[in-house]
Amino acid sequence: MPINKYKPTTPSRRNMTVIDYSGLSKCGPERSLLAPNKNKSGRNSYGRITVRHRGGGNRTKYRIIDFKRQKHNMAAEVLTLEYDPNRSAFIALVQYEDGEKRYIIAPNGLKVGDKIYSGADADIKPGNALPLAKIPTGTMVHNVELYPGKGAQLARAAGIMAQLMAKENGLALLRLPSGEMRNVPEQCMATIGQVSNIDHENMKIGKAGRKRHMGWRPTVRGSVMNPNDHPHGGGEGKSPIGRPGPVTPWGKPALGYKTRKPKSSDKFIVSRRNGK
Repeated sequence: MPINKYKPTTPSRRNMTVIDYSGLSKCGPERSLLAPNKNKSGRNSYGRITVRHRGGGNRTKYRIIDFKRQKHNMAAEVLTLEYDPNRSAFIALVQYEDGEKRYIIAPNGLKVGDKIYSGADADIKPGNALPLAKIPTGTMVHNVELYPGKGAQLARAAGIMAQLMAKENGLALLRLPSGEMRNVPEQCMATIGQVSNIDHENMKIGKAGRKRHMGWRPTVRGSVMNPNDHPHGGGEGKSPIGRPGPVTPWGKPALGYKTRKPKSSDKFIVSRRNGK
């Protein structure tokens, strides 16, 4: 969808752009597929802040998304295309032949009235979900499972797609949007096509208040804090860091320091996104 620009009636309007939502449904979401979405404001079960700079924002309801696509060999008609406040991609409300309604991540090009299928015998067209073993090499996919039957975990953000590079010994080699090359079991489900809302990356927030609506609170630089609040703080005037490199508020290196913990799925990574 195109991006709307406005006349610079205020300083914030001058640089702000928004996605054109005219092609989406004007009706409210499907009530049976809504769930509470409590704002934790970055706090854990003990009430301690574990994620900084979160809080406030508009109240939202969670849309229950079908990431598994397990209703095989049954046509589903697209009823509406909708905005989802919990993700960057658009979602589609589909109704199966037995009357059940579900939300799915809408692929680019999907229209109201289209029919989609899931299963090994589905056609290679956007919106259809198949096991990787049944998808031709070179196809662009999204909503890819990491473990069979667990539900899609890879390539779910707006405008994202992964490419199926090869299949060998029961594993499918994928090139992820980050550039990482990863093997995934061939039994994992994937959806054909690219995720919708491809113009999301070109949108400009424009003003601080819009970020507050999203639930983000202000971020203060460590160099303007006091020395008891941050390792970068203190000094007269605009002072340098005073260390070999920048650090977090807790003294750990902030640049070039690997923080990824070992995972059981690391053995399936062929090459990481940094080329190593």
